[in-house]
Amino acid sequence: MANLVRYYLRHGARVAGYDRSPSALTEHLEQEGALLTFTDSEDEIPAGFRNPAETLVVYTPAVPESNRVLSYFRRNGFEVIKRAALLGKITEKTDAICVAGSHGKTTTSSMVANILRDANPGCTAFLGGVLRNIDSNLVLDEKSHISVVEADEYDRSFHRLTPWIAVITSTDPDHLDIYGDEKHYLEAFSIFTSLIRQGGALLLHTGLKMRPDVKPGVRVMTYSGGSEGDWHAEDIRYGEGRISFTLVGPDGLRIEEMSPGVPVEINIDNAVAAAAAALTAGATPEEVKRGLATFKGAKRRFEVWLDGTESENGPVLIDDYAHSPNEVRASIASVRKLYPGKKLSVIFQPHLYTRTRDFAPEFAEALSQADEVIMPEIYPARELPIEGISTHTILDAVKSREKTYCERKDLLNLIKNSNFEVLMTLGAADIDRMLPDIKKELTGGE
Repeated sequence: MANLVRYYLRHGARVAGYDRSPSALTEHLEQEGALLTFTDSEDEIPAGFRNPAETLVVYTPAVPESNRVLSYFRRNGFEVIKRAALLGKITEKTDAICVAGSHGKTTTSSMVANILRDANPGCTAFLGGVLRNIDSNLVLDEKSHISVVEADEYDRSFHRLTPWIAVITSTDPDHLDIYGDEKHYLEAFSIFTSLIRQGGALLLHTGLKMRPDVKPGVRVMTYSGGSEGDWHAEDIRYGEGRISFTLVGPDGLRIEEMSPGVPVEINIDNAVAAAAAALTAGATPEEVKRGLATFKGAKRRFEVWLDGTESENGPVLIDDYAHSPNEVRASIASVRKLYPGKKLSVIFQPHLYTRTRDFAPEFAEALSQADEVIMPEIYPARELPIEGISTHTILDAVKSREKTYCERKDLLNLIKNSNFEVLMTLGAADIDRMLPDIKKELTGGE
């Protein structure tokens, strides 16, 4: 929601809103002019937003139907629409580059935005994470005809978009509380591809189960971070804290010495996709190389809080939004390559009861690649508890040498009394809000 708040504030609108709890992001939005409340009460709605003729109400499906603020607007004749519908309206008259996938979409769309914002096409971008280069999830360029949109599959939100260029990074089953099973989840991605306008393009990661259903005239291309696909990477080299590769594209295209600014293995895939999308949109090879090399990453996407150099044999602290089994597996594997021989400890906060129920064995298998696993209680977000489902549904099946259940309120005390070499915090919940305090404990209060 934050990028839409910023978009309308920049256009001179008055914006108010409700969030479940304050955070660094809400503090920034308030400083930028938004009126925010964290109390679920209709009494908190500012007087200037109580006229249906002057107020548009926008909500995300993460807000439960029982929310009192939302209920007030619905009872009193306000126009109430989902975030995805508004995003679709804003971008429908632009050349929209829409990045979808069960994982990888935030990083890939952020890479595309970072390339294009300093390239000749320019762009306006609505990102799902804060791009660290500009400390915002909104890139605004009124002169550009291009928009970059993170296309979220939750609640079929991405069906509201009209892509010019679509990217699908992955289709590992997720959100089965919405789709029911993998078949219907994959069908949703096929429907998304049918929305690409004539003359557009689809970039599809190799090996996906879904089948595109595009209009005549839509160019379908595959990509990967390996040696397969119309767009792919060759001559991959690791060393001196960086990754470099040669980008190979259609019609004999080769661009050497491509180097993503965040040097983790999964970003080879993301960089190939972002480069392919940006080149298709009109960026030059030089602009693409520069945009990738200067990319600082999105917050909570493999974000390094401590790199181990702060003191002799200092600890490493890395935070990642990984919230699917494949993401957890890939994140742990990347850290293993960066810090071989060091003990790897992971704090994984489960997000949603349904996701825990549906993927517990897969999460346990992925987490078992760590030396130590620490897990607090499930973060419920929009959900009510499910009988028989808890953190132990995953933790009991983890095979790591060390594993611990620790309630969130006790995590800092546990960290204070431990000696970590490499510590990762993983998950889509609110563990990130503890990171300043975790960092402080790891560095002895500095």
